[in-house]
Amino acid sequence: MGMNKNTILGWATFIMFIMGFLLIGLGIFRYRDVSGWGFAATGVGFLANAWVFNALKGRV
Repeated sequence: MGMNKNTILGWATFIMFIMGFLLIGLGIFRYRDVSGWGFAATGVGFLANAWVFNALKGRV
């Protein structure tokens, strides 16, 4: 069983969703000062990239 392009994009999307939610959670619950905004903004960026990867599945 080999991994094709769609499988790799699926795993990348899954990992990026997990990391995005972890970073947003760190920004909300762990760091309550200005650095929390940076963590949350980076998490939103990860979610946006994961959305793009998910949209590319089946088209690449």
